[in-house]
Amino acid sequence: GFYYADDLLALEAAGAQLIPIDTLADTRLPALDGLFIGGGFPEMALAGLEANASLRADLRKAIAAGLPAYAECGGLMYLARSIRWHDRVAQMVGAIPGDAVMHERPVGRGYVELQETAAMPWGAAGASALRGHEFHHSSLENLGPGATFAYRVQRGHGVDGQHDGVRVHNLLASYAH
Repeated sequence: GFYYADDLLALEAAGAQLIPIDTLADTRLPALDGLFIGGGFPEMALAGLEANASLRADLRKAIAAGLPAYAECGGLMYLARSIRWHDRVAQMVGAIPGDAVMHERPVGRGYVELQETAAMPWGAAGASALRGHEFHHSSLENLGPGATFAYRVQRGHGVDGQHDGVRVHNLLASYAH
């Protein structure tokens, strides 16, 4: 994945001790107080990510048990049930009850403006508009009617053209950066 240096510096300045996790090589999840999975291109490492079943299981259990977690774009895809790219479907973490599907053309590209909803875990619903960007060739499918979203999309695409920020337990996963 990739991470914005300013985000990591801000976390450290707030007192966080950053513990890197290699989703291809680490077989167990270390003791954590929270999890941040940045963007990236998980479709490029499908076989390796799928093969690391023990780490995927640890992540799924930790998120289901309430571990605070935040994931951006590629992190959202990795935490989904599966990723489909071309004719290959690979099992992923399964913390998000949906499937990431890769497309030939971008689904979302450009600046986004998001409005917080009542499902936003940090702050008051509707308190402020958030601005960022998105660039993704994937969509998140099969979420079902009970999906909870932390944002309403005012500009951009997000998950479905109207919402972004999938909320599951204490996980917030978004296409927006």
